[in-house]
Amino acid sequence: MAVVEVINIKGEKVSEVELADSIFNVAPKKSVLHEVVRMQLADKRSGTAAVKRRSDVKGSTAKLFRQKGTGRARRGDIKSPLMRGGGVVFGPDPRSYALKVHKKVKRLALKMALSSKLADNMIIVLDGFALDQIKTKAVVSVMETLKLDKPLIVTDDKNEKLELSSKNIPGVKVLRAEGLNVYDILNHKNLVLLAPSIKHIEGRLAA
Repeated sequence: MAVVEVINIKGEKVSEVELADSIFNVAPKKSVLHEVVRMQLADKRSGTAAVKRRSDVKGSTAKLFRQKGTGRARRGDIKSPLMRGGGVVFGPDPRSYALKVHKKVKRLALKMALSSKLADNMIIVLDGFALDQIKTKAVVSVMETLKLDKPLIVTDDKNEKLELSSKNIPGVKVLRAEGLNVYDILNHKNLVLLAPSIKHIEGRLAA
């Protein structure tokens, strides 16, 4: 098992914690990580783009003018795609971009993402992140002290003061352990784990 230092928000060592090899020491595979990240990004797409077809446009279905004798093109009704304001022929329809990935593959990818952060020494374990009040400046001060770059902060439970204080800081995101995902881990440089959240993560990925 890997042993990692647990520090406080001042950067002082408080204790040590062991990280399970079954979760934090898994050889990463680009294909697995790519598959899961692609699924996550696809699921974010709304797929609501749509156009009005001929049958969706409001208007009379009467023929605009007689077939012969006018010297004009043989028009149908006013809803024809050839007419201004008529229906659209090859426009988009609502669709789902969702991709299916097996639950075991998702779990494996999450282990690989965590392992890659540990291998790169990008995991910081904090004993806690308590704030007296909602204040962005307090979070920025901690980031500067710990030299954090674009951190993903993982909490074990709801921490409203931390979540609201870091909301307007570019590159900073606070997630609860149950919401931890591959894309956010890879998208942020530093992974900051509050010590109690490690048990939640290991419990979630134990199977």
